[in-house]
Amino acid sequence: MTPTTPTADAAGRGAAFLTGGSLLFASKEEKELAKALDDGLERIEQGLARELKFSEDIADAVARYLFAAGGKRVRPLLMLLTSQWGEGITEQVIRAAQVIELTHLATLYHDDVMDEAVQRRGVAAAQTVWGNSVAILAGDLLFARAGSLGGSLGQQAITLQAATFERLCVGQMRETVGPKPGQDPIAHYLTVLSDKTGSLIALSSEFGIRMSGGPENLVPPARKFGEKIGIAFQLVDDVIDLAERDSGTGKPPGTDVRRGVTTLPMLYLQELADSGDTEATNLLARLARGTEGDATEEEFQQSIAQLREHRVTARTMDTARSMADDAIAELDSVSDGVVKDALIRFAHQVVKRSY
Repeated sequence: MTPTTPTADAAGRGAAFLTGGSLLFASKEEKELAKALDDGLERIEQGLARELKFSEDIADAVARYLFAAGGKRVRPLLMLLTSQWGEGITEQVIRAAQVIELTHLATLYHDDVMDEAVQRRGVAAAQTVWGNSVAILAGDLLFARAGSLGGSLGQQAITLQAATFERLCVGQMRETVGPKPGQDPIAHYLTVLSDKTGSLIALSSEFGIRMSGGPENLVPPARKFGEKIGIAFQLVDDVIDLAERDSGTGKPPGTDVRRGVTTLPMLYLQELADSGDTEATNLLARLARGTEGDATEEEFQQSIAQLREHRVTARTMDTARSMADDAIAELDSVSDGVVKDALIRFAHQVVKRSY
């Protein structure tokens, strides 16, 4: 039931993400950076494979399950990038990147239980294989391993990690409880994304600087860049959820919509319906029949296709691009150079991706 560990897949991932897969027209400096990123990702991947080994068979199988299923490793890649403002990819940076990715993996196990997810990264969600209790414990196990590994990074790193973990939990609570009476649902949702997704990506950006001994004055813009990129990343995920079956997402179209998970296209659609838009009201009703089991799979997929083509989905992408632009603007105070250029490309790639 356990996929093959994708350690070899790390090769070329950094260059591919930043350049769209081609270094043909890159400068010598850019090619050197791409190689450093790829080498760093390979070291992180190998380290994660070691950290995810447990003596207990069931713990070993479940803890390695989602790691072996793959992943974009966006957080480690960002950390490797910002480390270039300091001494580069040091052992401290590699270890911190492993802490971040272990924390991220842990949240996926918990999220899938809470959302009653069926699939993750193209494989069956862990709780559908081992049950909710084992999946929750696997997430706890990874949080523990991340904490243990993070202890070697010093008191400041431990404090930052703990504060970020607190934000992750608060964000999940906010999402679960929903907006307060009178609170704008869209503003509430963006706050949830800032906590649930943006906080860990912001920490990745900050850790790259701190763990490499980079300049303190770059930490604030790097954090703000990371947090806004995190929000943009999730908004693109909201759109990818609606993608056609052969798009490479590994999930059926409308998986989040079916489970009742809040997404920005659905919030924008509800906003239109509340304003009296008949088309939006009718589409919401058809989608609701699908989520409640009162429509056939074909009817539900037709409704998802209509949502995919609806202007609220294009508006969501516009919001994601605007958030990425805001992230780039946070780098205005940073001196020009290959790292800043790479971060700008990073932001553009986040909103261009299709899976």
